[in-house]
Amino acid sequence: MAVKVRLTRVGSKKNPIWRVVVADGRSPRDGRTIETIGHYNPQTQPSRIEIDRERYQHWLDRGAQPSNTVKKLVRAENTGYAVPKADVPAPVASKPTPKPDAPTAETPAEEADVAGGGAPPEGETLAEAAVEQAVAEEEASEQPAAEPAADAEADADEAAEADAPAEGDSSDDA
Repeated sequence: MAVKVRLTRVGSKKNPIWRVVVADGRSPRDGRTIETIGHYNPQTQPSRIEIDRERYQHWLDRGAQPSNTVKKLVRAENTGYAVPKADVPAPVASKPTPKPDAPTAETPAEEADVAGGGAPPEGETLAEAAVEQAVAEEEASEQPAAEPAADAEADADEAAEADAPAEGDSSDDA
């Protein structure tokens, strides 16, 4: 028998109140339970979370598997913080790899700051400064690549105009 520690709903319509229960994994959400070990009311500020730690640990020692929501509630009860509404992962910023070439700078002050590894501007961490520098370098490296493409396109337009007969000319005079 797979025993789970999970939530079961006991509140009325549009009034969710949950019990933390130990139940057979095959039973329905609001079905038969083995034991009730806590309560969770998300409507109060802050959310009220009460879980009997001894009974929770007792069931974990015997192989019961807590649901993800129960794990979050236990963590939230430990820290005293409210449970987050949605579990949204934080965006992961890729770390730019430093280029072996010497960085180019627009002004001598920037050049001294970049070359000397000076402190970042006030209110900015080293990581933020490094990301901004990498973005600036990437934008600078993209600009020269875009200009030849525009020149080639302009040359192609001029060549097409030179090959086309003028509107006033008629080559069918013969």
